[in-house]
Amino acid sequence: MNLARHSITQTNPVQIFNTQFDADCQIFTTVTPVGFAVYQAWPLKLLRKREFSGGTLAAAVPCHTSSLLFLLGGGRSPLYPPNKVILWDDSAGAEVAELEFREKVGGLACRRGWLAVALRRRVVVFEVHETVVRRGEYDTCDNPRGRQMGHVQLIQLPPCRPPEPLGPPLPVRLAKPPTSTVRHPVSIIAAHESPLTTLSVTSSGRLVATTSLRGTLVRIWETSNGKLMKEFRRGSDKAEIYGVAFRPDEKEVAVWSDKGTIHVFSLAPAGGSNRQSSLSPLAPFLPLPKYFDSQWSYAQYRIPAQAAHISLSSTSSVRSPATDLAADEKCVVGWIKIPSETEEPLQEYQLITLTYSGGWYRLSLPLKGPLADHSDLSGTSQDPSHRASPVPRQRTFSVSSISSAPEKGKGKEREKERRDGHDLILEEYRKYGRWDGWG
Repeated sequence: MNLARHSITQTNPVQIFNTQFDADCQIFTTVTPVGFAVYQAWPLKLLRKREFSGGTLAAAVPCHTSSLLFLLGGGRSPLYPPNKVILWDDSAGAEVAELEFREKVGGLACRRGWLAVALRRRVVVFEVHETVVRRGEYDTCDNPRGRQMGHVQLIQLPPCRPPEPLGPPLPVRLAKPPTSTVRHPVSIIAAHESPLTTLSVTSSGRLVATTSLRGTLVRIWETSNGKLMKEFRRGSDKAEIYGVAFRPDEKEVAVWSDKGTIHVFSLAPAGGSNRQSSLSPLAPFLPLPKYFDSQWSYAQYRIPAQAAHISLSSTSSVRSPATDLAADEKCVVGWIKIPSETEEPLQEYQLITLTYSGGWYRLSLPLKGPLADHSDLSGTSQDPSHRASPVPRQRTFSVSSISSAPEKGKGKEREKERRDGHDLILEEYRKYGRWDGWG
């Protein structure tokens, strides 16, 4: 008899090709080898799903909370050619429009009433209402990411429509957005010396966030005058920043990368609760490197690594430090607004994090930001990679040990964590991506 230790592996692991929020983070879509599904962002709920047998998708971009989605074919057996964008009406279960190009589509960006298609050397903008109308085409450099080397070109479009009231999905017919536009004197921002990797714009269009191939800095620019508003330091080592998300009231910004971490920065004029080096007050008087004047995140979260096997013991949630963090876990982050458990304020902003392994995390912000001890930022460490304040290790849970609802008697403990700690607090964890009752 073989009594060796064995682990039970998942026979049908979650495989997600793409997941992304709509512009208001009310819903999100996920693409699997079977097709796509649309979820309510919070509370997590499967709204609808669509299965295809003729091929696979690379992305399904939601057109806000309407029944319209923009589909891209991809994978080993693409459902659609890589040079086409399909406008899909899920209420009718049919294609309603097709956009064809002479080259492969690099990416899509959708705002209410507008669609931008990124190609290798140009960006094409369409207006989406009763029909899909081509409104402009803008050249870029020969860049796989579809942007000019280190520069941002500002294109002034008519303002988006205001959000629709919450309720059932909107019909296919979308009202035409206002046609008035405001001209600004600035059209080009020299954002970085290295190639850009991400661009994020607030709903109002007032601010734009840029990151570069280096992945250490996040810069916030004012679109009206092209001035640098803020510069944040994600870390000291190179990383691939996956995205930047502005809080809807434009008071904070979240940044996530391939390091498996999510950082939150304050956009307050004086830096707010962001951390700084203890030597930063000397910057006006001494020729210190710019590093010591950097603003660091005031809150952070490290995504736990998911177990590769189903747990059969109560101690399986304890892992070695080498396997505790998901440093290569790709994720998407969005802001939501929910009722607060405290008396004031009545509502609070929280973060929803979606991982490509099928993890759904709801994270709350700490109730105070500044750290009392800045010794880790004093620059006394011999190793430059240790100069940044380390991200405290989050508790990790196996799939079988995480509850979708808060445990009884943990309310006071969680409140204490939020007041005394500087980590984002895990409020709720669930799985998504499977359509057999997993959310």
